[in-house]
Amino acid sequence: MERIEQHVTISGEAPAVFVRFWLTSTLQLPDTALAAAQTKGRERYEGFLEALVRRLAKRRTLVQEISDDFSAGEKQDELPRT
Repeated sequence: MERIEQHVTISGEAPAVFVRFWLTSTLQLPDTALAAAQTKGRERYEGFLEALVRRLAKRRTLVQEISDDFSAGEKQDELPRT
């Protein structure tokens, strides 16, 4: 249950932190650039979906990678220092 709770927490926090960062760092576009930005946004979204499908096909999630990275960091902290 603890691992599931950790996954749910990461799954909620990661997009929330991204959205907060994006909203605070992205400037509003002038009307003249809006159409081009929307086109580019659709292209990027399609690329995102393709990357998501590839990642899900591998059955290796970002949560697993983060957990492995975190565990590796903990193990490295346990190594004796010379």
